Amino acid sequence: MSPVEATSVGAKFERLVAILARLRAPGGCPWDREQTFDSIKPFLLEETYEVLDAIDRRDFPELSSELGDLLLQAVFFSQMAAEQNLFSIGDAIDAISQKLIRRHPHVFANETAETEADVRQRWSEIKAAERAEKSEKPSALLDAVPRALPALVEAQQITARAAQVGFDWNNAGEVLAKLDEERAEFEAARSEGAVDKIEDELGDLLFVMVNLARFVKVDPEQALRRTNAKFRKRFGFIESKLTARGRGLRDTPLAEMETLWQEAKR
Repeated sequence: MSPVEATSVGAKFERLVAILARLRAPGGCPWDREQTFDSIKPFLLEETYEVLDAIDRRDFPELSSELGDLLLQAVFFSQMAAEQNLFSIGDAIDAISQKLIRRHPHVFANETAETEADVRQRWSEIKAAERAEKSEKPSALLDAVPRALPALVEAQQITARAAQVGFDWNNAGEVLAKLDEERAEFEAARSEGAVDKIEDELGDLLFVMVNLARFVKVDPEQALRRTNAKFRKRFGFIESKLTARGRGLRDTPLAEMETLWQEAKR
């Protein structure tokens, strides 16, 4: 198929697959031809974060573009796999379609699920049954959470899985009490001055905060990204105000910057 203008979604997707195949073919693009599974992994992560950034900014034209970039990564991996006779993009599409149908029996079969918790519980049960059908050895509960995840995401997933089997607090108040306990231990570690102990206790504080976010149904990653954006905006306000006064950040007393910070908040 030549990379011509397509009209339907299916034809447009086939066009993308054809373009990537052409880039990887003899006589195609030297850069694309040299890429491997490992070499393009960083691009997958980069494109994922650019999608998140576009969502945070509610820049939907940019989101459309970034989702295209993310889609390209799936096609790229699948094209390399096809070249090695491992699988094709069609196999990947079939796999996710079958998985979605299989794991939503309350939609595509005769089961019922009244709440989000019901859905998550049934999802976990179906995953366990799938592993049993593949004759996979029984694994520990947390083995299904990849260790290579960013630490915040890993904490979200392992605490959620532990909670599914009842290893959890009863309410957010108990989590806050645990947070106070961990803060006291952190202060004790600071008093001792041992860097390793301080790091350990700070990790405990962050871990409890992730649990608190789960109890109040807030994504801690999104909450932190929102705060980061807020800090950028307010700090930029300080910098622009000082620039208008012919001043620099390093030449400004902290008290004056704090005054501008409060103005930015207003």
